[in-house]
Amino acid sequence: MNYNKQVLLLKAFFLFLINSIFAQSKEINKIDSLMKHSNSVGIFNGNVLVSKNNKIIYNASFGFTDASKKDKLTKQSKFHLGSITKEFSAVALLQLEEKGKLKLSDSVSKFIPELPNWANKVTIKDLLQYTSGIPNVNWKKIKNDKDIFDGLLSIEKLDFKPGTDYDYNNNNLFLRQFIIERLTRISFKTYVEKFIFQPLGMNSSVMTPFENEENITKGFKNNSVQDPAELPITGGTYTTTYDLLKWTNNLHSKKIINKHSLYELGQSFNIPESQSALGNAKFSHKKLMEHTHDGRAGSFEAIMFSDIDKKITIILLSNNYNGKISEISETINSILQK
Repeated sequence: MNYNKQVLLLKAFFLFLINSIFAQSKEINKIDSLMKHSNSVGIFNGNVLVSKNNKIIYNASFGFTDASKKDKLTKQSKFHLGSITKEFSAVALLQLEEKGKLKLSDSVSKFIPELPNWANKVTIKDLLQYTSGIPNVNWKKIKNDKDIFDGLLSIEKLDFKPGTDYDYNNNNLFLRQFIIERLTRISFKTYVEKFIFQPLGMNSSVMTPFENEENITKGFKNNSVQDPAELPITGGTYTTTYDLLKWTNNLHSKKIINKHSLYELGQSFNIPESQSALGNAKFSHKKLMEHTHDGRAGSFEAIMFSDIDKKITIILLSNNYNGKISEISETINSILQK
């Protein structure tokens, strides 16, 4: 290659680099304007993180840690994930399947034989896809994990034949956790800490119940009324946007479970709006292309969106429910697609 050609190629490369930097700077400015506006009009109090091409391009905090509005949120602030937490029990079950400890076709009664006869008909797959027919938790009678288990023991019949219909409810989640505890002989919380949080470096993530943890935010309503204290029930997870990014990156790159297991978790019952164990997952030839999961717990709301092919991840965590984070996430994605 002659000297003139080398110079031309070098100029072309630097021009491409400058244009890319300019384009990304434009994207970041638009995202920043959107988030500042969302906070100023009162529809977002929380943290946001945006990753593109394996690089965090936007990471910011807006608003306050609790109803007193004395302390501002920081990047270290931890938020309740709501239903996104359900991914941890789902992944734990698939980890155990990969180790030969269970099959998705196994009945619940295999692991918890003292449950009524309906447990013979419900499989682990039903729990993952919310097709068990198990009635929902009677929250009026619940104060702790024992009350939840006693509630399951008192169920006399299913709402429908397992595998024939869909009902998204938390008894499916709690049964997953109880099965993991029976199989591993450790608490579900300990299992997640040992086999998920620690290996992935999710050092800011904590699972309920807990005491005296730092950087825990508290949910509050728009009239500045704080949410009541959370019940001491196992499973709710508080984490940062950065730890949730670690989770999604490792999950999508098959570092925590294999490709087949990831595909299994992304399957849902064949009706519109039904959710899989991963929330909403889109596959092409069994390859995960898009993953969206949202959650709510009291005044907490959360959303995680990943376009795996375009290497985009958007995370929004809030402790002040306004029901707008899906729209904000979609708007951020629109900005990044242009």
